Amino acid sequence: QVQLEESGGGLVQAGGSLRLSCAASRRILSLATMRWYRQAPGKQRELVASITTSGRTNYADSVKDRFIISRDNAKNAMYLQMSSLKPEDTAVYVCNAFEFWGQGTQVTVSS
Repeated sequence: QVQLEESGGGLVQAGGSLRLSCAASRRILSLATMRWYRQAPGKQRELVASITTSGRTNYADSVKDRFIISRDNAKNAMYLQMSSLKPEDTAVYVCNAFEFWGQGTQVTVSS
């Protein structure tokens, strides 16, 4: 069993920045395409960004040029650097690898 744990969420004003982290309990991240999802109240879960084992990244149109996904296989970790945050970025952000999911971390952006 693999556990994923997110951290770094919080309350920030519009235009601000946050850095989310996702840590795995076992050395699995180096084997997996990693993904960040988010879910806002009343909305469907949205794929925010992904990064392959070779480092290829992909982003939702809504976050392109504002968010950066990265990984550190040596630390068994993944990150999401979020800049120029908007109120519509408010959601629970969850990391995913294979069939494993974290519990999520709340990001709230005030206007």
